[in-house]
Amino acid sequence: MAAAASSYMAATAVLIPRVPTRCSVLPPLPPRVSTVSFSSSVKLIPESRRFSLLQKKASEETSIDAGDLVTDLKEKWDEIENKSTVLLYGGGAIVAVWLSSILVSAINSVPLLPKIMELVGLGYTGWFVYRYLLFKSSRKELATDIEALKKKIAGTE
Repeated sequence: MAAAASSYMAATAVLIPRVPTRCSVLPPLPPRVSTVSFSSSVKLIPESRRFSLLQKKASEETSIDAGDLVTDLKEKWDEIENKSTVLLYGGGAIVAVWLSSILVSAINSVPLLPKIMELVGLGYTGWFVYRYLLFKSSRKELATDIEALKKKIAGTE
């Protein structure tokens, strides 16, 4: 048995051609241009100064007070006459988003269907650009359609 294994190893060694190996040497990387890294430049600013800079930036960006927001929402909620309808629509919207995510994940698991859907989306995007965005008159038409839809949704029409 050992003789058979050694003859098999010898036969496979003969059958496998030897490929000459070449070693290539890459040149070393050049040194960094900047001697001061980002982390060390951040460390140069004292921690209390960094916090105050962040606090100023956050206070400048947000101008809405949480208390005002809550009182405004309470006023709007009190103005609504049929609250059950609003809750029903809100719950229906959440269920619709959940079901659509299930549907999209099911479509995504089919092998060719995601690529076909991408092509359909690309085709529709091209049509929309050609129909509504390419020419000035069609852009005006789109703007008037959007304004009419806003008025219809707001109930001011």
